[in-house]
Order: sequence, then C-alpha cells, then structure tokens
Amino acid sequence: MQLSGVSEGMELLQIDVDADVVEERAGREHAACSRNVLRKQRNWERQVAAKKSKRKEEKQRRKLNREESGKDRVLVPGSPQFTKRVMKAITKERLAEAQSTGPKLCVDLSMTDSMSDKEISRLAGQLRRLECLRMNDGFQNYMMDITEESCLDLFPAETVVYLTPDADAALETVDADKVYVLGGLVDESIQKKLSFSRARELSVHTARLPIDEYMVKKDNAKNFHSKILAVNQVFDILSTFCRTGSWTQALQAWFPQGKGYVVAADDSQLPLCQTES
Repeated sequence: MQLSGVSEGMELLQIDVDADVVEERAGREHAACSRNVLRKQRNWERQVAAKKSKRKEEKQRRKLNREESGKDRVLVPGSPQFTKRVMKAITKERLAEAQSTGPKLCVDLSMTDSMSDKEISRLAGQLRRLECLRMNDGFQNYMMDITEESCLDLFPAETVVYLTPDADAALETVDADKVYVLGGLVDESIQKKLSFSRARELSVHTARLPIDEYMVKKDNAKNFHSKILAVNQVFDILSTFCRTGSWTQALQAWFPQGKGYVVAADDSQLPLCQTES
C-alpha cells in the first residue's frame, strides 16, 4: 500500500515536471517569435523612415535647383516655371484669339460612315491635337464650333476651298477671306478620292498642298511615298505658312519624314499669306 502510494506520487510529480517543461519551452518559443516580429517591424520602420528622409532631401534639392536656375531667367510661355494649370490657361487664351482672328478652317466629318471604329478613334485623336489636348474629355469641351450643318449652310460657296490630295491645283496662299475645309477622314484601307468626291458633291473649289512644287521623293528601304496627311498635320503646315509666308519652312517643319518626301534644295517661294486690311 505504501509502495503503491509512493508510486502514484512519483507519477504525479513526473506529470507536473513534464507540464512545467512544456510550458517553459512554449514560453521560450513565443518569446523568440515575438522578438523576430519586433525585429522585422523595427527594420521596416527604419526603411520607411529612410525613404521618407531621402524623398524629403530630394525634394529640397530640386527646390534649391529651381531657385538657383530661376534667378536670372525671364518667364516665358513654355518655361518649366509655369504650372500645368497656367499653361492650359495660356493655351486656351491663344486658341480663343486664333479662333476670332485667324484663317477659317473647317473639318468635314460627314464621311464617318466610311470609317471603322478604330479609324474614327484615330480621327478623334487628330482633332484633339488641334486643341493641344492630351486626353479626350469630350468634343463639347473643345474650343471649336460644332454643328450638323454643311459648310455651305454656313459660308458662301465661292469662299469655300476643299483641301484634298487629289486636287489638280496647288494651294498657292492662304487667304483670310476664304474658308478651308479639311476632309475628316482616316482611311487605312486606302479608298480612292473620298475627300475629292465629297468636294465634287458640294461643287466647291478644290486645292492640294504644294507638295509636288516644293518637295521631291526620297529613296527609302520600303520604297514608300505618300502625300496623305493627318488633319492635325495639314493644320500645322497651314498655320506655319501663315506665320512665316514660306511653304518651304512649313513643309520642312511638319511634313512627316516617314512619308518618303524631302524639301527640294532649289525652290521658289510662293506668295505670302494674305491678311485682312
């Protein structure tokens, strides 16, 4: 009986000891885990603080550089000192002035039925560039008059000149009394004379840019030569001609090099842009 009692006591003592060992081991593992978590958290916090400090130093450095470089600089439109909001306001003001005083230009959008959705999207991008916009936020926000009426409903037929690459006559000058119509057309399938046919339907004068008169073909690996230009490219050429009076400068500045044409070395300048007296 006594031996049995001693045996039971020894077993209880062994159980208590084993439980203490398990608890102690679990406590050490938990402590070690907690230390690892704390160490990782401290490392992460140090990295975040270092990045913040680096960004702050970089921001301060750029600010000092701007102040140093801007001490003797005269602010002009296009200068980095102008914020995007200021540049947008300046551009809007210039567009409003050009709209009221510059040559009249229309884009004929009646040929969208001949275009795919992709081509129409590309045309929208070209129109966006006329407004100096990077993103399409809706035609209603463009600084242009949009109407479903034909150009003949708005202007006398004798003042309308439809610009098409298939016209026989070259455009010699830009007359402030005329209205120049660009065919709003992106045609990846190369349908022949669409804009020219549209001009014939309207029974108006036609003209083409003087590419043949001022440019020559340039040899290239693909033997590719094209006189088809985007709406914004034609607009830029006309705008530059009106400013400089030189087709050479206008074509050299805006005619795409990939079209396979270059300005001829010996050219004669056509009449200057006519303006209202």
